[in-house]
Amino acid sequence: MSENQTEGSKLSHNSGDPKVMFRNRLSRMEKHWRKWARKRGIQCFRIYDRDIPQVPVSVDLYGPYCQISSYKNSYEISDEERERENLEIGKIVSEILSLDFDRIFWKKREPKKGKEQYEKQSEKAELLEVNENGLRFFVNLSDYLDTGLFLDHRITRDLVRKEAKGKKFLNLFSYTGSFTVHAASGGAIKSLSIDLSNTYLAWAEENLILNGFSETKHRLLRADVMDWLRKERKEQHREKYDLIVVDPPTFSNSKKMTDIFDIQRDHVEILNTLYRDFALPGAVLYFSTNFRKFELMEKSILWDHVNDVSKQTIPDDFRNDKIHYCWRMEKPN
Repeated sequence: MSENQTEGSKLSHNSGDPKVMFRNRLSRMEKHWRKWARKRGIQCFRIYDRDIPQVPVSVDLYGPYCQISSYKNSYEISDEERERENLEIGKIVSEILSLDFDRIFWKKREPKKGKEQYEKQSEKAELLEVNENGLRFFVNLSDYLDTGLFLDHRITRDLVRKEAKGKKFLNLFSYTGSFTVHAASGGAIKSLSIDLSNTYLAWAEENLILNGFSETKHRLLRADVMDWLRKERKEQHREKYDLIVVDPPTFSNSKKMTDIFDIQRDHVEILNTLYRDFALPGAVLYFSTNFRKFELMEKSILWDHVNDVSKQTIPDDFRNDKIHYCWRMEKPN
């Protein structure tokens, strides 16, 4: 047997500690994080986060469902060996979490060609209802790489809710509207959520309806954010806001866009346009990115009191302290 084959079958060696270590680790973490979540009324949380290098997966609970995300192995492995490893991982997760296989969904988080899916992914779209901070959300654990609810922003969403009372809220790159639902729950008097995807906007609409919030007060708009900012700033009677969330993708070259979007290149223009033309005096803005190499050009930004709140906004159940960066900034009264 070659060295690569030996390395590639690490998990399946019955003397090999990775399988035993994963079972023991998952059992301990499941008890710990379930207790932690119960005390806080949290239903969606992470219980395993690539803790063992030979088992490069994360395990997230979404109420009575589970998502396993697999990452690139640090050792050479064939497709057949990976399939055997995943089967073993799935059996262990099913056993320890007392879940049927049809409640476990797989996601592959590594470079790949095409739109291949693991066998455990559903072929039929299914929106599942979960709870967070006393609010209800639809997630899709089968059809998209992301579920519709970024668990690492659980704290950030709650911060937005706590600041939303009586505010006019703007949500750019709004995805499925979870920040908007939290702002509405916190007492925002009106909001505008902008995204380029009809799919995500329809999803956001479902989330608003699910929580009983008015679509009249909380508008959804399909637009390229950069294009919208550049055009809307010229409107004399444009709306202005006192609470803003900007959580953009790292990069986008969608055919629906007029230009390529790059968060490192474009963040100063976004933030300064919002400051000059869309922010009311006393406005608060939350800006976040998950681009690992991102550098905030703070000296070029007009906002005051630019505070890095990344550490405060990463939940305890996420052991990766670089899962996102987040800043809170203000406009003087």
